[in-house]
This record gives sequence, structure tokens and C-alpha cells, in this order.
Amino acid sequence: MKTPSLSTIRAITLMVAAGLLICMVALALIPIAMVTLFRARRLYNRIATQLARAILWIWNVRVVLHIEHPFPEGQTIFISNHSSTLDSFVLPALGLPNTRFFLTGALRKWIPFGIIAYLMGTFFTVPQSRRDERVRFFQRSEGTLRRTGESAYLSPEGGRITTGEIGHFNKGAFHLATSLKAPIVPLYFQIPAEIDPGRGFNAKAGTMHIYVKPPVDTRLWRIEELEQNKEYVREMFVRWHRENREIDYASAQLPDAVIIHS
Repeated sequence: MKTPSLSTIRAITLMVAAGLLICMVALALIPIAMVTLFRARRLYNRIATQLARAILWIWNVRVVLHIEHPFPEGQTIFISNHSSTLDSFVLPALGLPNTRFFLTGALRKWIPFGIIAYLMGTFFTVPQSRRDERVRFFQRSEGTLRRTGESAYLSPEGGRITTGEIGHFNKGAFHLATSLKAPIVPLYFQIPAEIDPGRGFNAKAGTMHIYVKPPVDTRLWRIEELEQNKEYVREMFVRWHRENREIDYASAQLPDAVIIHS
């Protein structure tokens, strides 16, 4: 029988450790949620942020955040490229202010993760194949965000795009931003190939970079221009992705940044 490689043993060990930590936090959150009558979402989010940072620490993944100004406090639509399982932990680790996440409903199948996401106020999306139901879902979500004034994060690419390119953008995030007249703040994720687990969980030790780009003003956007505005923002990501390939991170003099995990 073939002996597992050290890389495989490491991947399994870290995956088990991260899984056990998620289970422990999910179990701990249940009585906390009951005592707080399921109304302390900001507390649950802070706990989730610390959990995500702990998992990145376990994986020895260092996140460097390049941000010139603090995140907006007003209602904002955050978006990013999405190429890796790492994104699911990096995003809550950022501690985006007063923000609810849109995640695929399939993630609820893993109950501990689903419990934490539910308490965070996550919107679980409907597949593209169920178009009418998906439209109603976004209408309800828009109504909720309009009432609460909360921000939201969505991945325009939907699933993880592991081709090395920026994928097709869906319209959901841009429809929300247009209807709510909320600015879009793009987050560009740069994950080196040598540490990127792609769709898996075998993340290697290393450093990834997140660039917080200037807000995109949507106050004059109209629903009739949705396709045009979607492609306008996607072209920004395509340009950043192309420029990123020209950076030698080992020797480049990068602007000051915040280190999420060291």
C-alpha cells in the first residue's frame, strides 16, 4: 500500500483541525444565540471573524489587506473575484462592517457551517436553474436590506472559478446596488497558485493579498443599463487581474497594508 505523502498528511490534519474548530464554535453559539434571543447578530459576526482568523492561522495563511481608507459605514455592496475555498474564510476574517453574506444554499448541508452562517444572517441563494424562484429570492433580500440598511457581500462569479481568469459575472449584485443606490466596493483577491487549494482544502502556507478598490458610485445607474454596468465593473477586475500578473511579490515595494493574520 502506498504511503501517504507529508503533503497529504498535512492537508488531512489541518482539515480535521479546522472542521473540529468549526463544530466547537457552532455548538458554543447555539446557547449564546438562545440567551440573546437570536438577536445579537453583530456578536455572532465578531465570533465568526475570530473563528475565520483562527482557521487561517491553522493553515498558516497570511492575509495582507491593502486599503487606503476604512471600509464605508453606510450601506455598501461588496464584491470580489472568487477562485478558492480560502475565500470562504478570508471574507469573514475581514470583519466587513454591518455586512450580510450571500452564499450558495448547498453550504447548509454541512450543518456546523450552516448554523454559523444562519446566525450571521446569511442569505442562502437559489440556483440559476430555478430562475423564477431566484428572482423572488433577490426581491425579498432587497426588501430586507432596504429595511435594515445593512451592507451585503456577493460574488458576481457565483461559484469558484479555477481557470486562472476572471469568470462570467451574474447580475444579482449589480441589481441590488442599482435598486438600493448603494456604492459597490470591489475587493480584488490575489492568491498565489502555490498556496491556493482551488476547490479543495489543501491550502499551503503563504501570503495572499487583498486590494480594496475605490467605491463605484451607483446613484445614477438604471435597471435598463444593468448589463452595461455589470460588464463595466467586470472589466475593472479583468484589468486588475492582468496587472497583478506583472507584479513580482517577492521583490515588489507594495503600499502600506494591514496584516489580518501574521
